[in-house]
Amino acid sequence: MKQAPTVDEIQRIEHRLSLHDLRVLMVVAQAGSMSGAAKLLATSQPAVSRSIGELEHALGVRLLDRSAKGIEPTPFGRALLKRGTAIFDELSHGIKDIRFLSDATHGEVTIGASIAIAEGLVANVITRISKTHPRLAFQVHATDTATAYRALLDRRVDLAIVHIIDTPAGDLMDVEPLLDDPHVVVAGAHNPLARRRKLGLTQLTEEPWVLPLPDQPYGTVVFEAFRAHGLQVPPTVVGSTLPLRTTLLVTGPFLSMVPRVVMQFPPKNRLLKTLPIELPGTARPLALITLKNRTLNPLAHLFADYVRAATKPLRRT
Repeated sequence: MKQAPTVDEIQRIEHRLSLHDLRVLMVVAQAGSMSGAAKLLATSQPAVSRSIGELEHALGVRLLDRSAKGIEPTPFGRALLKRGTAIFDELSHGIKDIRFLSDATHGEVTIGASIAIAEGLVANVITRISKTHPRLAFQVHATDTATAYRALLDRRVDLAIVHIIDTPAGDLMDVEPLLDDPHVVVAGAHNPLARRRKLGLTQLTEEPWVLPLPDQPYGTVVFEAFRAHGLQVPPTVVGSTLPLRTTLLVTGPFLSMVPRVVMQFPPKNRLLKTLPIELPGTARPLALITLKNRTLNPLAHLFADYVRAATKPLRRT
C-alpha cells in the first residue's frame, strides 16, 4: 500500500507547481487538445506541452491521455482538475472580496433559481437591493431545479434558491429552508372561475389545463395534488414552463398549478388569480442553498439576507 506523501514532499511539490501550469491543464481538458488550448491561451503549442510536462514531472504521475476523441484527463488529472476548479474559484472570490471592501457599492453576484422563483422572488429582491446599491450587477440562471444544483456544484453560481423537490446532495450542499410552500390552482384574472368563492378540484377536471411537463419536478407535485383528491391528471392542453403557461392563462380560459410563492410577488399576482382550492400534500420547502466549505463573497451574503427578509412575512401566511 502506497504511503501518503510527507510534509516535506508536499512542500517540495508546492514549490514546483504554479497557478499558470494548473490553468493550462484546465484549458487543455476543456479544449480536448494541445493545439486548441494554445489558441485559447494565445500561446504556442510547445509552451502548452511544456507546462503539462512540468506538472506531470512535479507530481510524478501522468495527467493526460490521448484517445480517439482527443486528449482526456487520467484519473490523476481529473483529481487535480477538481481541486484546481476550487482553487481558482476561491481566488476569484478573494478578488471580489477585495474589490467589495475597497468599494462596497460595486460588484456582482450570480444566482441559480427555478424559473418560477426567478420571475417573482429573485426579481423582487434585485429590485430592493438596487435601490440602495445601484451599481451592483446580477447574473440570474433561471432554469430547472436539477440544473440549478449542477450550476452550484460547478461553482458557476454563488447560491441557489429552489424548491426542495428532489433531495440535494447533503454532503456537498448546505440547505437553509425559507418556508414551506404548497401549490395553488390559478387562472387568468379575467377567467369567470376567478370570481367563484367556492370550488373543488373535482369540478375542474373538464376545464382546459396548462401544466408543467410530467417528467419535471413540478410535474410530480401536480400529479400528487390530483391523486390526493382521488383524481387522474386531466388531459393537458399544453405542457411547458411557467412563462408560456402564464401567457396562456392571461389570454385564454386555462387553469394551472404553481407554487404559492409565485402568487405572492408581482407580476404574477396582478395577472393571475388563486382559486379557493386546498391542495394537501403539495407543500415543499423553498430553500436557500450554498456549497459546503465554500466561502460566500460579501455580495452573496447581502443577497441572501435580502432573500430572508423578503420571505420572512410569507412564513405566516
